[in-house]
Amino acid sequence: METFSGALIGFIVWFFVRYGLAGLYTVGPNERAVKTRFGRADRIKNSTTMDDPISEVLEGDEKPRYAYPLVRVIKPGGPYWRWPWEKVHKVSIAVQTLNMAQDLEVPTANNNGTELEAVTKDQLNVRLTGQIRFRVSERNLYAYLFGVKNPIVHVMGYFVSLLRERIANYEAPRSAAEGIEQAVAANAGISINDLRKNLRDINEHMESECRSAEARYGIAFDASLITGIDPPEEVESALAAINTAHNQVSSEISLAQAAADQRIVQSKRAVEIETLDARAEVEPLKALAEQLRTLKQVGPDALAAYVRNVRLKLFTRANRVIMEADR
Repeated sequence: METFSGALIGFIVWFFVRYGLAGLYTVGPNERAVKTRFGRADRIKNSTTMDDPISEVLEGDEKPRYAYPLVRVIKPGGPYWRWPWEKVHKVSIAVQTLNMAQDLEVPTANNNGTELEAVTKDQLNVRLTGQIRFRVSERNLYAYLFGVKNPIVHVMGYFVSLLRERIANYEAPRSAAEGIEQAVAANAGISINDLRKNLRDINEHMESECRSAEARYGIAFDASLITGIDPPEEVESALAAINTAHNQVSSEISLAQAAADQRIVQSKRAVEIETLDARAEVEPLKALAEQLRTLKQVGPDALAAYVRNVRLKLFTRANRVIMEADR
């Protein structure tokens, strides 16, 4: 009897330690957790990601494929407790940085994960370097935990495919104001220069294209930071010569435009000066005519008296007066 009592007490103690104390857990400040019961996630009834704004970026035919159930997210804190048949899946939602050339499945790929190769529109192989910043989406933890086997590998492949497609078809925006200079650059076919000058535009395009990754795979992109685009070493010198010639042509065009602008400004000023001089000569005549018109309206003798006074004033200034004698 005593043996049976000791065994029972031991079992109770073991059960309490194994399924009581061991069932306690906490969630860190940068963590979120999802609980499963017999392998099924604790879901919010009748709610899917289609009810969340993150799905607005999906196309119409994509929405049925990426309609994931919304799960109950366990916030930081604790201690919490779980039953023996429940399992807690914790994930970090902190922002992570990853070299965009790194292949998580084949570490030796892309020159040991240091640079990514792509082909430009003029069939030039270029080497890309940069980083991406991403985080696990708290609003779509089901897709991250249970949607695909390795979400970050899937998303990296998606990102690289979009980037290579963008590089292969990229054309720098042209405007009419750029005129001949842009035409010279287009004829030269040096698309790598367009890529280098428009890294910000490429990064913004990648961020825009990858916004759907949160609804697809539960990973949200914070930034795409492409920092370098380098051509093959064997064409570097030729590209430098093309750039030098292009810069010289651009400089000559700029000087010609500046000279033309200066001449236009000088011509405008000359026209303004001549116009003002003409106005200065015309205004006194207009004023005199108006004055004579007023005098004529006063009476017939007023205009004659005015003419006589003007003649007298002129006589006082003259040194010699020649008058016609009456015969």
